[in-house]
Amino acid sequence: MAEQKRKGARTIKDIPKDVLEQLNRGEIECANLVEFLAIDRIALLKNILEKHDRMQYFLPVCKVVEKIENPTSISIAYTVAVGLGEQIYTNNDSVLLTKLSDEPSDFVRSWAAEITGSKSDLKIADALKKIKPFAADRHFNVRESAWAAVRHHIVQKPKDAIEILTKWAKDKDENVRRFASEATRPRGVWCEHIKELKENPELGLPILEPLKSDPSRYVQNSVANWLNDASKTQPEFVKKLCKRWEKESNTKETKYIIKRALRTLEKQSK
Repeated sequence: MAEQKRKGARTIKDIPKDVLEQLNRGEIECANLVEFLAIDRIALLKNILEKHDRMQYFLPVCKVVEKIENPTSISIAYTVAVGLGEQIYTNNDSVLLTKLSDEPSDFVRSWAAEITGSKSDLKIADALKKIKPFAADRHFNVRESAWAAVRHHIVQKPKDAIEILTKWAKDKDENVRRFASEATRPRGVWCEHIKELKENPELGLPILEPLKSDPSRYVQNSVANWLNDASKTQPEFVKKLCKRWEKESNTKETKYIIKRALRTLEKQSK
């Protein structure tokens, strides 16, 4: 099934009633951020648990959500995943986790990704193996949840993660290639930084080199952002690498990556 092509409404009040009902029942994917924000997280949880005959989890998850001091759409969504994950792992309910992973709703699949990556006792190889299907998901929302879900594993074992993700950087699926870059960004967005890569970004070269002229704009942007992150702590490394890539790879793809990679340094030089 292709990624959602429906444009979606520009404001929450403009979302058709039937579309919002389908979103809250978990029957369709979000077409845009507006729909993502409009979903009633608790209603969706209830509908999904009823569908899979797991209503015994509903109240315990709601109690976890009630503890949020300043609830937002994002914090509620994340906390539902945390609470649901606690129920799944406490009850060894791998059957439900598998079912959630295959739901039509990107929102529910994102919960499954977050729950899958949340186990702190997983070895890095196991964590990445389990998260890979979500990294290749058709929907952007799920793919973002995928790398965020295993970020803490990567922060703890960056060299081990890079060794594994170097192979992903050569995958035929652009989503998987993008994951290899995005999940290892030295600074990233709304996530814990990777100290080793901030100090020694050259460790990431096995992932970056195969992507320096990637045909996918999705991948190109991630590689450029990776290097832009690195430029904030190791500017000389990024300058030298971009200069070398400019000589080695005279393609429009590499030129695009270099231009975006140097954007922070360009601003600082003005």
